Amino acid sequence: MDPIKKALTRKISVKRGRGQQNIEIPPSERLVLGVRFAIVMTLILSALEVAHMAFLGSWSSEIFAAISGLIGTVSGVLISQHA
Repeated sequence: MDPIKKALTRKISVKRGRGQQNIEIPPSERLVLGVRFAIVMTLILSALEVAHMAFLGSWSSEIFAAISGLIGTVSGVLISQHA
């Protein structure tokens, strides 16, 4: 199973009769694709920041703000799926 899809899968316990059954609810494909896109964009922007620092020798706060926003979005989605 895809690690992103596995991380976003909800697991709930349902009581039926005498026993308890665990049910897995998979995430929508749009959510999985959105998280993949955000992770890839974070990696690309991080590489861009490293290249900016290596070639120009200065820090770009705009690129860092974009990286921080994407990381916050990805972690917010992952945390909210397990609430």
